[in-house]
Amino acid sequence: MPRLFASLLADARAQVERWPLWSSVCFGAGCAAYFTLKDEPTTWPLALGAAVLLCAWIIGRARGLPRWATLMLLMLACFSSGLAVAKLRTEAVAAPIAPADMAPTQVEGWVIDVDSSGQNGARVVVAPVRVRGLSSEQTPERLRVTVKGAPPPPGAPIRVFGILNPPPPPASPGAYDFGRNAYFKGMGGTLFALGPTRPAVLASPPWRVRAAMKINAVRYALAERIVARLGERTGGVAAAMTTGHETWIQDPDLDAMRDSGLAHILSISGLHMAVVGGFVFFAARLLVAAWPWLALRVSGKKAAAIAGLIAVGTYLVISGAPPPAERAAITASIAFLAVLTDRQAVTMRALSAAAFVVLLLRPEAVVTPGFQMSFAATAALVALVEVWPRRIREFAAPWPIVAVQRLGSWLLAACAASLVAGMATGPFAMQHFNRTAVYGLIANLATAPLADFVMMPALALGAALEPLGLGAPFLWVAGQSVDAMLAIGHWAANLPGAVKGIASAPAAALPVAFLGILFMCLWRGWWRLLGLPFAAAVLIWPRPAPPDIWIGDGGANAAYRLEREAVVIRPAVRQFASDLWSRRRGLEPVAWSPEGWTCKRSYCAPDGEPGPLALWWGKAAPGPEQLDQMCRSAQVVSVRAAITTLPASCDGRLVLDGADYARGGSVELWRDEAGGWRALWAAEVRGRRPWSGAHS
Repeated sequence: MPRLFASLLADARAQVERWPLWSSVCFGAGCAAYFTLKDEPTTWPLALGAAVLLCAWIIGRARGLPRWATLMLLMLACFSSGLAVAKLRTEAVAAPIAPADMAPTQVEGWVIDVDSSGQNGARVVVAPVRVRGLSSEQTPERLRVTVKGAPPPPGAPIRVFGILNPPPPPASPGAYDFGRNAYFKGMGGTLFALGPTRPAVLASPPWRVRAAMKINAVRYALAERIVARLGERTGGVAAAMTTGHETWIQDPDLDAMRDSGLAHILSISGLHMAVVGGFVFFAARLLVAAWPWLALRVSGKKAAAIAGLIAVGTYLVISGAPPPAERAAITASIAFLAVLTDRQAVTMRALSAAAFVVLLLRPEAVVTPGFQMSFAATAALVALVEVWPRRIREFAAPWPIVAVQRLGSWLLAACAASLVAGMATGPFAMQHFNRTAVYGLIANLATAPLADFVMMPALALGAALEPLGLGAPFLWVAGQSVDAMLAIGHWAANLPGAVKGIASAPAAALPVAFLGILFMCLWRGWWRLLGLPFAAAVLIWPRPAPPDIWIGDGGANAAYRLEREAVVIRPAVRQFASDLWSRRRGLEPVAWSPEGWTCKRSYCAPDGEPGPLALWWGKAAPGPEQLDQMCRSAQVVSVRAAITTLPASCDGRLVLDGADYARGGSVELWRDEAGGWRALWAAEVRGRRPWSGAHS
């Protein structure tokens, strides 16, 4: 024990330069703590607390307090600052949200961008100018509109008649909050078009809207040219990797990329920024070195860093600046700035600074899967670089031996990087997406050389030269690479047991895993292995018993559990929500059979012995006879409309109506030993927050 204690004490002393890195972790923890609150806090206590602690830290350093004291003050100041910044950001982006249960209405506005297609058709982002039935103060800043037919291009003034709703709430209690994500994007509602999209005559929009439309019009035109060059299947993937438009990606290819663990290549993020920025950096440095006159007068490394900054910024604009690309661009820019200031580019300090910048600009990113996975993977890779042995340079070794040695070193490094990044992102994939690509390591190793050295550089050159009509040869090379990548993805996805489903752990498991991963990355020495069981919390945390019944938001769909299977009563209605719920609870969706059920236009109820659930999805309330029949046939009765009186047959039954769903959203039900029911509503988990809308 004395030896172990001495070893731990020596390790702690060796962390002198690492303790400040935890300041960004504390800042992120403060941001995350804000989003876990059930009620919206008041602004001034948070701002005052952050100011007081920051001042205390500054005064403590000025007065020469012990290092442990100033570090504690720094961590507390960063945590409180994260709380305050998240609150201020919430107030800064506040915008109107569309009301629920509106009658079909007409919307006129400008098409800002073309969004990825949904299950019901193409989607566009619209800046509404007029919404019938809403005043200008009630009109949302942005709407996501599902249109019929081909999407109108960015910059088009349109008029659409359809059903307007607020952003969707969580599909089940504790699931991903789409409404919160939409709130911070300024997306105040969704519109489902009931008729064709027609042109409109509108006044000139504000300059910000005009600028966004012009940029997005250039992006969309480039995507169309890439698709025209390479065909819809190959070009759709290439366009998604270049401009962020996923409109043309076919569902079988998207499913194969997910099941093989290659879906991250389709989303513009750290990999793309690193490849494009790195390619431009090394190409610029090579060009400077190849011109002796310039090489004697200019620092090739710094000139290449400037070129890399320009390339990253340009790529960010072309990609439409989605949050993952924005985070990656900030991280890459800090690395290039480190080169310009004669500092080491790939360090934990640079990553910590990037995390600070990202969270200062977008504190809501801390609760998104993209931020969690990207920074966990990057931290793990930087930690791997720190411990990776330096290669000894050979003297006068034959080139075949050198080539074999370097190939072996590259393969070992690629395997280690893929393994480390996969282990770092695994807990988040399990918790958020409830699936693990068993052969993801093999698929990523097979595609890494192709994507890094051929596909991404060729796409960068092709996209840059295509407006001049010179991009065809580079896009052809990129297209061949995309086809090869898709072939690898389909091969890996079709292997036996390619995908393993995993139920979500309780909410506390993911923060524990995140802290365990960060401890293993930030701590120096063998004691970092103490973080391993914490990093595996999502995997080993016991799962609670899955619910017996799930009823979706509004009562339009429901499912009940049979052992490890989820029987969805209306599988074609809001399928995404029912699939998401069954995956989160580790259940296998099965086809519902109408045998033994009485189903009409507005309801379904079991025949014979009381079944688990009777569902009424009609907007009009059921009559007394219909309600009596439903209560006699099922233990739980769900009615979408509000009801005022219950027949005697409903005594001892759990009856939920429209008022319950308006107040609580979706619900999960467990049958207890006494024969009663325990309910967990989405609104209980979500809390009363600005993005809660109708369920606050």
